[in-house]
Amino acid sequence: MTTLLTGTPLAGRVVVVSGASSGMGAATAERLAALGAKVAVLARRKDKLDDVVKNIETAGGTALALPVDVTDRDAVHAAAQQIASRLGTPDLVFNNAGVQLISGIEELKVDEWQRQIDLNITGLMNVIAAFLPHLTAAAADGKPADLINTSSIAATRILEKFSIYSGTKAYISHLTRLLRVELGPKMVRVATIEPGMVDTELPNHVTDPDASTLMANLIHDIDCLQSADIAETIAFMAAVPRHVNLTEITILPTAQAI
Repeated sequence: MTTLLTGTPLAGRVVVVSGASSGMGAATAERLAALGAKVAVLARRKDKLDDVVKNIETAGGTALALPVDVTDRDAVHAAAQQIASRLGTPDLVFNNAGVQLISGIEELKVDEWQRQIDLNITGLMNVIAAFLPHLTAAAADGKPADLINTSSIAATRILEKFSIYSGTKAYISHLTRLLRVELGPKMVRVATIEPGMVDTELPNHVTDPDASTLMANLIHDIDCLQSADIAETIAFMAAVPRHVNLTEITILPTAQAI
């Protein structure tokens, strides 16, 4: 995509990206680093994180890879302390780790339900708990401070077999609105990004044949969003003046109708 930002508008900022081993997380980490930020990348797959760091460093940026399962609260807190000591106080958190597992409710795939709840909700909350003190400290020092949570258009769309996934994303979207009430007056910007169909590996996790067909058809039939589109949007949200909070960004492929 054509980039909206040039130069280094994020110079001096310390960014944390969860779910950074691929897709939107990896692309966003690389884009924010290119704009001058120091970036810490979190995910379970160390080899993938190392590739992201290599890309950033090859381009002249600064990055730190921390293999972390965000469902492990203690591990996330330990990572937050390590980032603060090595890169400085984190002032931008892209809370992006998540999983999409689609099935009919009567199939009773309770293990898949729990996996989505554990990662999409508990993991998201663990990241907030670990990094919120850093964000409020940065804001108190007069710096921009951003918490950006990844939701989905599934938070508001009524889609068959998406019950659990959509429920977790609805939680994220509404939680973010509530957090703004408490954190906005402290000058911490809180936002959600709600993408439509993005051509990432996330649909590969879907085993339901109907949902898989729906997603495959969308990817085939329309010009889907790319991870770079999400990365550029996150960069713009972070680069606007400190008093501006782009609170809810819904981003769709132009041709996506559902």
